[in-house]
Amino acid sequence: MIIFLKEVKLPLKILNMLNYYYSDKISDFLPKSPETIIGEISVNGRLGHINTELYAWEFQIKLLKEILQNYEGHLFFEFSIPRMGKRVDCLLIIKNIVFVIEFKVGEKEFINQNIEQVWDYALDLKNFHKPSHKLLLVPILVATHSKSRSFEIITTSHNDNLVNPIKTNAEKLGNTINEVLNFFQNEENINSSDYVNGSYSPTPTIIEAAISLYNNHNVEEITRSDADATNLKVTTNYISETIEYAKLKNRKIICFVTGVPGAGKTLVGLKVATEHLDKEKGNTSVFLSGNKPLVDILQEALSRDKIIQEKSKGNKLTKKQARESVKAFIQIIHHYRDEYLRDPKAPYDHVAIFDEAQRAWTKEQTVKFMQQKKGIANFQYSEPEFLISCLNRHQDWAVVVCLVGGGQEINTGEAGISEWLSAIKNQFPDWETRISPNLFDTEYAAQTAIEELKQNSEVVFNENLHLAVSMRSFRAEYLSKLIKEILDIDENAKNTLIQLQDKYPIVLTRDIDKAKNWLKEKARGSERYGIVVSSQAYRLKPLAIDVKSQINHVNWFLDGKDDIRSSYFLEDVATEFQVQGLELDWACVTWDGDLRFTKDGWKTFSFVGNKWQNIHKEVRRKYLINAYRVLLTRARQGMIIVVPEGNKEDHTRQPEFYNFTFNYLMSIGFKTI
Repeated sequence: MIIFLKEVKLPLKILNMLNYYYSDKISDFLPKSPETIIGEISVNGRLGHINTELYAWEFQIKLLKEILQNYEGHLFFEFSIPRMGKRVDCLLIIKNIVFVIEFKVGEKEFINQNIEQVWDYALDLKNFHKPSHKLLLVPILVATHSKSRSFEIITTSHNDNLVNPIKTNAEKLGNTINEVLNFFQNEENINSSDYVNGSYSPTPTIIEAAISLYNNHNVEEITRSDADATNLKVTTNYISETIEYAKLKNRKIICFVTGVPGAGKTLVGLKVATEHLDKEKGNTSVFLSGNKPLVDILQEALSRDKIIQEKSKGNKLTKKQARESVKAFIQIIHHYRDEYLRDPKAPYDHVAIFDEAQRAWTKEQTVKFMQQKKGIANFQYSEPEFLISCLNRHQDWAVVVCLVGGGQEINTGEAGISEWLSAIKNQFPDWETRISPNLFDTEYAAQTAIEELKQNSEVVFNENLHLAVSMRSFRAEYLSKLIKEILDIDENAKNTLIQLQDKYPIVLTRDIDKAKNWLKEKARGSERYGIVVSSQAYRLKPLAIDVKSQINHVNWFLDGKDDIRSSYFLEDVATEFQVQGLELDWACVTWDGDLRFTKDGWKTFSFVGNKWQNIHKEVRRKYLINAYRVLLTRARQGMIIVVPEGNKEDHTRQPEFYNFTFNYLMSIGFKTI
C-alpha cells in the first residue's frame, strides 16, 4: 500500500499505515468536480479504469454531494484497514461521530457477508485504532437499490460506543445520517487530523499473520507497534543476525525461543521463514510443525488466499497448484522427517524452524513408531536427534530454531525441551547453542539438561530470545498469568482477575444454552466463536457434546456461518489437539469430571468402560492439566466457562464431580450467569 503524498492536496500526514486515497473537508469536497475526485483516487492507488468501478465512484460522489450540503466535517475515500488488507469506501467525520460507510452500488438486498464486512471495518478501528477506542463509530451498509426500510439504532452490552450496522439505501442515506446525528450528537467535534494520525496497533490472528507474511514478507503493518510488543521485532532480528553470522562463519547454531502463551512464537517462526525464502541466496528456510491441525489450517488458508490473489490478477490457479507452492513454506514435521529418512543427502534448506519443539518425540516413542509404522528396526534416534542430524549433513553451515512453549506437552511421548538439549550434548557438541534465560523456569523442566550441556558445549544466553508479552489477545495481557495461577491454585488469581476483568470478560455458568447465547451476543461481525473441551471429556454427551465425534478442523476454523461444520454452528466441538497454536475471538470452555478441584488440589481422571478412574502417572496428570491450560488460553476477547451441574441419578455425572470446581472458580471472583 503505497501513497504518493505529493498528489494529496491536504496537508494531513499519514502515520502507522492508516492511510486513504482521498481526503477533503466537506466544504472543499462539495464544489470539486467528480472527475477531479476520481482522478485523485486513481493516482493514489485505485486504477479506476474499469467501467463498473468508475460508475460506482461516480454514483457515490454524486450522492454524497447531494446529502452533505448542510454539514461540516471531513471525509476520506478508500480508508485503509491494514490488518484486513482492505479499505472502507467512505469514512465520514461529522461533529462527534465517525461514520464507516460501505456502498454496494446496484445491490437490492442486504447480504450477510456485506453486513459483516462493514461491521468488521468498524470493529477493527474500535479495537486497534487508538483515537477510535472512545469515539462513537457508526457502520452503515448502503445497498443502493434496496427497498426503503425503517431502522433502529442498536447498541450492545459491550458499551464501547460501537452501534450495530445500520442498513439503508441510497435514497434514505441522507435521512439516516441525520437521524444518527440527532440521536447521538453533542457539542464535541472530532479533530480529523488527530484522528487520521492516531496510532494503529493491531494483533492479527496467526492465520491473518501467515497470509500477510506469505504475500508481502512483511508483517509490521498488521502487528502491534507499541512498546510492549517491540520484543517481537527484537527477537526476529536477533535470529536473522544469528543466521547471517552462521552463514558468514560456517557455523552450526541452534536457538531456543521461549514465550508466554500467545506471545507470538509461531509468528516469529513464520516471519523468519518468509525472510529466508530466497533460494538464490542459499539460505532457504522451512517452517516445520508437529501440530497437524495448525499446518492443515494454515496451508488451506494460504492456498485459498493465493487463488484469490491470482484471480485478482487475471490468472487461474488450481487448488493443487496453490497447495504445492505453500507446502514449500510450511510443512508437517513428520513429512520432513520421512523425506530425509529416504534421502541421505543434506536438506535443501539451511534453516529449519521447529514450532512447539517441546512436543517432539522421545527416543522410546520414535523407535516404537519407526518399527510399527515404518518397518524400520533398530532406529537409534529420538526425534530431536534425528532432526538435528538432518541439518548436520550440511558441510558448511546450518541453523535450527526451536520455538518452545512451557507447560504445553499434551500428547503421549512428547519429550519436552530437555530431549533437544541432551541431543546436542550427546551427539552434536560442536553446535553452538543460543538459549533464552527463561528456559531455566520450572515450566520448561530443562534446568538439569542446561547445566549438563554447559559442561561440554558452547552455550550463549540472550534475553532477546524470550517473548514476554501475550500477542494473542489485545485485551488479555494478564490472561496467561491468570490461568497459570488458577491451575497452580495460587491465591493471587483473585488480584490478577481484577486487573483483567474490565478488558476481558470471563463468566461462569452451569447452563450450556446460556453459554451459547452469551457467545452469539458477544461476537460481532465475523468474530469467530466456538466450544472447546478436553479430549478426555467423555461425559458431556447429555449436553450434546461428543468428543469421540471427529471434526474437520479446517472447516471448523475457516468456514463461515452458513456451514454446519464450522465453529459458528456450536454443534461440533474442538479439543486441545485441534486448537493448540490457534485462537478464537470468543470461546466456551466446557468442563468435565476429568479435572476436579478438591480440598487436596486438582484430581485427574480418565473415563474407562463405564466409570471414572484416577490417573496416577504423573506425566498423564501433567498432560491433562496442560490440556485445560491450552483450552483456557484460546480466546482473544473473552470466554465463558461451563461447569455442568451433574445428575444425581447418573453415577458418572455426580454433582460433587463438578460443584467443587464451580465453587473454586466462583471464589476467584468470576461473574456467573
